[in-house]
Amino acid sequence: MKILVIGSGGREHALVWKLRQSPRVKKLYCAPGNGGIASEAECLPADLKSLDALVALAQQIQPDLTVIGPEMPLTLGVVDEFNRCGWPVFGPRQAAARLESSKSFAKEFMQRHQIPTAHYAICDSMDEVRSALPHFHMPVVVKADGLAAGKGVVLCKTKDEAIGNASEMLSGRMVGAAGARIVLEECLQGEELSFLVMSDGERVVPLVAAQDHKRVGDGDTGPNTGGMGAYSTQTLLDPQMQSWLLQHVARPVVDGMKAEGAEYKGILYCGLMMTARGPMVLEFNCRFGDPETQPILMRLESDLVDALQASVEGRVSDGDFRWSTDASVCVVMASGGYPGSFEAGKKITGIEAADSIEGVKVFHAGTTQRDGAYFTSGGRVLGVTARAPELKAAVGRAYEAVARISFEGAHYRKDIAARTLKK
Repeated sequence: MKILVIGSGGREHALVWKLRQSPRVKKLYCAPGNGGIASEAECLPADLKSLDALVALAQQIQPDLTVIGPEMPLTLGVVDEFNRCGWPVFGPRQAAARLESSKSFAKEFMQRHQIPTAHYAICDSMDEVRSALPHFHMPVVVKADGLAAGKGVVLCKTKDEAIGNASEMLSGRMVGAAGARIVLEECLQGEELSFLVMSDGERVVPLVAAQDHKRVGDGDTGPNTGGMGAYSTQTLLDPQMQSWLLQHVARPVVDGMKAEGAEYKGILYCGLMMTARGPMVLEFNCRFGDPETQPILMRLESDLVDALQASVEGRVSDGDFRWSTDASVCVVMASGGYPGSFEAGKKITGIEAADSIEGVKVFHAGTTQRDGAYFTSGGRVLGVTARAPELKAAVGRAYEAVARISFEGAHYRKDIAARTLKK
């Protein structure tokens, strides 16, 4: 098979790494890829914001299967266009991807289909913000309606703070057009959980759960990011809760989308808060998470190609996945200044030494390669990922690997999975 992976981050490197293990794969492409992916797949230039460019690329290579990593191509309707051209593609169509591309659509959809979520208000103006705020206890969460690369969510401790951030979003100063509409949301307390399922439009099969660490600083401090690390263990989600989430969250989404004429195929990422009132949906993503994909795929022991094809061909079943009971953890190494402005082009050393540790794989997120060396090219640079029979050992291996890698300005959280280890 010829397989094309679309994307350039750590998630796409993990997908390429896992797909390459399949004996069914004869040729693997990634567009545009990154410095690390280039050693495992043929990287091709591509503009992920151009539907025409992605169609032209597929026309050139005629892939037997395309796997879409990031949200932007899904929002543009790449799946619709590839299907029209007869190219098998893994992911939801544009109409179904609105669950991620519009937070207001997702909130109203959850309300229509009785899916548990926080209280909310949708606002298109500052007058609406001021009218809605008295109905919320502080703190309150202000969310950009559109795609903002994980940075369009602000926790506000006071009404003045909420008004200030809402104004910054609605004006376009904070996240551009993504903030033209905003959602005010009740602030939920509890443990976050990333629950991913695969669907073929009717059937739903769970993947192993993971927990992401969104804030930039230790102890969940500082601004939100695209994710500073994640871990996955067998005990993160018990069978009874998994069954509940399938029945009350994942299946109602897939059934609801079908009833509304927008069949949902692909990965459904349910970002949850496990509250005292029960699980509540914080957000939906319509693709593999980043950095959750890295520890999740480290635990996958079956052929990923078979599972992806089952979704595309409408035959998803519980036998599509076989998982290790090991624990896995990913620590993101970021550029100095991230999630704000940062400088690229810093030389990275020690990746080979880190990769040599048993059970460790360094996934590249924002790197380029030239003259045999790697250089930083993004905010999140590397996802240092490790697997071991116990979580403590996996965390130890990951941080041992991190210690071997250096680049100017590098920073990372030192407490990935720490709360679980304390328990």
